[in-house]
Amino acid sequence: MSSRVFPDRRTAGRRLGGRVGVVLRERPDLAPTRPVVIGLARGGVPVAGEVADAIGGDLDALVVRKIGAPGHEEFAMGAITADHLVVNDDVPNRLGVSRAQFDAVVARERRILHEREDMYRGGRPRIDVAGRPVILVDDGLATGSTMAVAVDSVSEAGASKVIVAVPTAPSDAVGPLLDRGVDEVIVLTMPEPFEAVGLSYEDFGQVDDDEVIECLQR
Repeated sequence: MSSRVFPDRRTAGRRLGGRVGVVLRERPDLAPTRPVVIGLARGGVPVAGEVADAIGGDLDALVVRKIGAPGHEEFAMGAITADHLVVNDDVPNRLGVSRAQFDAVVARERRILHEREDMYRGGRPRIDVAGRPVILVDDGLATGSTMAVAVDSVSEAGASKVIVAVPTAPSDAVGPLLDRGVDEVIVLTMPEPFEAVGLSYEDFGQVDDDEVIECLQR
């Protein structure tokens, strides 16, 4: 039997939005005021757009860049947002990556990050999340490093509550997020064994920059 649950990201977002709405009605303390729904760019933004439409939230995007090891980019040493960095334990040391090499990768990814944020917003500032509930949305979780840095970023920006909502994730991804101070984690499906986010989708094509811009302009 196929493990693919969602036809595409937007369908997953509509289903996720329905579930988020139920949770918020059951727990009004999570979002006593209008929430900010933040999609992790790029793949999380179409999902977040549907969630924002479903619950009447304000939509924004957060660019998170993976810090790949030099020569082994598939190995995530950590992740960054515009104002935060998370390092995956001792991964750089285990891969023999020097501090200079690590800093060079971070600098390169930070340049790309700022270019994309400027392009996506067209000069508009990020929505101020201070004192507001925030729902962080991605198309799925794998290692959780990108979501971890997103959580740290909005927490430091003063979000009153932090909710993580994704269509698919491994079961062991929830605990570390709660330990990080997330108030609620909402996941629609947790395949066992969990191999990759894309295996939960029939269409998991790459989201391009134009689609992100269109979602934010809506």
